[in-house]
Amino acid sequence: MDNSDDARSALIVGAGIAGLTTASALARRGWRVEVVEKGDEGVPAGWGLNLTGPSLRALDGLGLADQCLAAGYGMSVITNVDANGVASRIELPRLLDDRRPAMAGIARPELHRILRGEASRLAVPIHYGLSVRLLEHRDGRTHAELSDGSARTVDLLVGADGIRSVVRDLIGRPAPVRYHGQMAWRALVPRPGWATSIHTFAGTGQQAGIVPISPSLAYVFLTENGVQRDVLPEAELASRMEELLAPFTGLIAEARPQVARSDAVIRRPVQTVFVDTSWSDGTSVLVGDAAHAPSPQMASGAALAIEDGLVLAEELDRYDDVRKALESFTDRRRERCSVLVKTSVAIARLEQEHRHRDSYSLIETCHLRMAQPA
Repeated sequence: MDNSDDARSALIVGAGIAGLTTASALARRGWRVEVVEKGDEGVPAGWGLNLTGPSLRALDGLGLADQCLAAGYGMSVITNVDANGVASRIELPRLLDDRRPAMAGIARPELHRILRGEASRLAVPIHYGLSVRLLEHRDGRTHAELSDGSARTVDLLVGADGIRSVVRDLIGRPAPVRYHGQMAWRALVPRPGWATSIHTFAGTGQQAGIVPISPSLAYVFLTENGVQRDVLPEAELASRMEELLAPFTGLIAEARPQVARSDAVIRRPVQTVFVDTSWSDGTSVLVGDAAHAPSPQMASGAALAIEDGLVLAEELDRYDDVRKALESFTDRRRERCSVLVKTSVAIARLEQEHRHRDSYSLIETCHLRMAQPA
């Protein structure tokens, strides 16, 4: 992708949430954008996620918030039930307007369908089964050699390739992937009639909950505390998750039979990453989980990733010099992302100490902070 006109060029590595939103944000501003993704084209891993207020606000900047709300399930409340059955509510601020909800649960394939559709509308090509293996800076641009032997020379390279980013290592920004002693479970189930918002339930050893993602579907989540990182056979996941839910009573207990019958159960380690140094090198930059991956407790990893794409495009509008724009991008995003990652780690620790009320308070405080402009 060498320049043949006045449009600036960008190569984005990774076709996840961060990569696709960055691609659309740049393409809408006249950049010539290309995306490479090492995985195959198809349904992304995971059954659902929560688009918090900042996610919806950023998606609204791309004209996609209403599509996501229509495809998902709008909510404005989190109901937390402690181990004694006492419920408390967190009312989240509506960052769009009073007519639209504060957040939305959505199936991950639906979100990716919308993001890929927008990239296609903007004529952004996405090449699957392709990754980057070498990066060099030449004459103020980035030269990338790809895994198929082809090469690109671009004005900007964006590493949006996730928590185990290859780009992060190629530009000399290594950061440890930290495991926090928890495994996160998710099971896709029919939405119970009472699940009209997010509910969490504190157990004696674990924490569970439910997130509606459409009028007919929800996912049950469970955070397993104090376990070694390991891999279980896929055929055992549903029965094992059902066993972990056995100590729970009340509403969440009603979901156990549905979990046992679910053919869509996943189990993932709770991990974080934060790059303490600059997120850029020359005309290459990291976004999303490649730069700052929080644990799932704040349900805000998607928000940070989507915001990154818009903020990066804004900074590139402000500066003709790409290097200065990338430095300004890092400066603008570092504190906000650092606070969220650190808060998510603190919540994980509180959950393992069974200090659930303290974790609820911390979650509410962080959501209010995240409501501030990006």
